[in-house]
Amino acid sequence: MARPGPRGRLIVIAAPSGAGKTTLVRALIERNPDFVFSVSYTTRPKRPNEAHGRDYFFVSEEEFRRLQRAGEFLESARVFDHCYATSRTQVESELAKGRNVVLEIDWQGARQVRAVMPECRSIFILPPSVEALEERLRSRRTDSEVVIRRRLRDSLSDLSHWDEFDYVVINDDLERATDELEGIATGRYRRNRVGTEATRKKLDHLLV
Repeated sequence: MARPGPRGRLIVIAAPSGAGKTTLVRALIERNPDFVFSVSYTTRPKRPNEAHGRDYFFVSEEEFRRLQRAGEFLESARVFDHCYATSRTQVESELAKGRNVVLEIDWQGARQVRAVMPECRSIFILPPSVEALEERLRSRRTDSEVVIRRRLRDSLSDLSHWDEFDYVVINDDLERATDELEGIATGRYRRNRVGTEATRKKLDHLLV
């Protein structure tokens, strides 16, 4: 009887809204066919360019609560008045196949995942500056001024959780940031570890 192959690695990636996390995650997966994106559940409305099962599993509040009670979620959080969660079954199935699973979640969910799967590798994506963060939020042109201000306020609050992660990546240049993210996710890159003096110096302008 053949021995089972090595178990895959769980990669947890979080960021404040507007830091460019989704673009980086997609670039990472395009470069690495053995990485698979974990599709989250959400109760928020589907946007015109999104597809059920590809971007998210769009469910009602009632269905979300049913799955939550059944223990289906590895983590869950409420963000901007909507619920998000990761399927425990989906993640465990892919890891057992030896595939590396990428979770694109917020810091609340990342904290929950680290508590139950401490072997995961966690990475926090940062914008190059607060000004760049606001510009990216406004450039989406899908939200009202009230929503934009709230997202900016919450994003600035999210920044304070960067030091809960294993690594940080500053998204000031897409190609370079993707290279760094790929190197960390694959284990080839050991710089940008949280807790080092070199990393803190890089972030001085964001942490004032």
